Amino acid sequence: MITNPLIFAVTPDIAGKSRGKSFPLRDLEKRLKRGVGWTPTNVQITCFNAIAESPFGALGDLLLIPDGETSVEIDFEDEAPVERFIIGDVTDLDGNAWNCCTRSILKNALKRLKELGHVDLCAAFEHEFQFKGGKPPNGEGYSLTGFSRRRKFGETLMAALDKAGLDIDTFMKEYGPDQYEVTIGPSKNHRAADEALILREVTRMTAAHCSEQVSFSPILDPDSVGNGVHIHMSFLNKDGKPATYDEDGPAGMSALTGSFIAGVLKYLDSIIAFTAPSDVSYLRLTPHRWSAAYNNLGFRDREASVRICPVTSTEKDSIARQYNFEFRAADASASPHLALAAIIHAGVQGIEEGLAPPAITEEDLSLLSEEALTERGYVRLPQSLEEALDRLSNNDVVRSWFAEEFVDVYLAHKRGELSYLKDHISKDDTKARCIAYAEVY
Repeated sequence: MITNPLIFAVTPDIAGKSRGKSFPLRDLEKRLKRGVGWTPTNVQITCFNAIAESPFGALGDLLLIPDGETSVEIDFEDEAPVERFIIGDVTDLDGNAWNCCTRSILKNALKRLKELGHVDLCAAFEHEFQFKGGKPPNGEGYSLTGFSRRRKFGETLMAALDKAGLDIDTFMKEYGPDQYEVTIGPSKNHRAADEALILREVTRMTAAHCSEQVSFSPILDPDSVGNGVHIHMSFLNKDGKPATYDEDGPAGMSALTGSFIAGVLKYLDSIIAFTAPSDVSYLRLTPHRWSAAYNNLGFRDREASVRICPVTSTEKDSIARQYNFEFRAADASASPHLALAAIIHAGVQGIEEGLAPPAITEEDLSLLSEEALTERGYVRLPQSLEEALDRLSNNDVVRSWFAEEFVDVYLAHKRGELSYLKDHISKDDTKARCIAYAEVY
């Protein structure tokens, strides 16, 4: 059969979806300069494919310019077409970054980190997901039998991620029903978010080539476990040396790290609207789900919103290279670029304000009274997307990090998503809402 190979140009959008256009592969060099046409109102396509209220209407034209360093080509060697895609930036017709391009928003946040913190970011995203359909055997959490049952998928996935240029790390059976986790090595700056997008899409492609379906939705069943995205972060000086660790700092935090994490925690109740942006995200962000419910820093505590991760060395230089912290209040309904941008901006705000390193918790905060939490500076994170959006809307500091129109565009997008749910699914039918998100993520 005749064929003209195509490559798909991707923009990571507000809904955490990879949207864009394809064009003949032979035109790639030309498209790296000219791009493909794009429309402003596309940013308001929600995850349910309904268009939220848009300030742009039918007006305007943009360009989606592919980045040649992000090209992915995977031949699964199963006689199916070769998978090809490339990530890009959305610009105006003169080539200026568009205010609502999530990749450009991340680059601006990284520029602010560089200017105020004098460091580069090193980051990696861990992803949990579940297979859809069928009823898996019980008792397979972390088990060899659970892994073996999906060995073919896992080995195909690792081969595909390797071909995509990612630093493959682990594939494991997780605790939940047919739940698995895949991890990759860290990358610098915006490449880390690009690789999160690549990982999600290649995992979905691998499932399709294996006649399976997977979902990264925050929670598939309200009575079961959730699927998180854990973002590991560290800093590098301009000479490439680690800047995150100080053996004399609290729990090993350098002054920069302490102020950065303090900023993340101070603004967490507002930026969570970017990092956990679905209606069902908040079923997961509750105490005793090994998730995040308060704005606390934990030491090796998997219920803290941010935790200091363990290292496996006693050598000072090796400890400094391994030392990192993990943001846990995120999931894959978020754009990886926008989630990372919000975290960076919050952290840099902490540096700018000269915040002291936060206290480290090693206890169950849900057992404390509201008065005790307030006295110690802790707040319960929003318990619904509506609440999170309201806190974002009313936080002028967080608004100031973005272009003037962006936060209002984002709020309209997410409220459009909630409006779709309200019109189609009862607020009390939590299971149906989980199913709806499982279908789109």
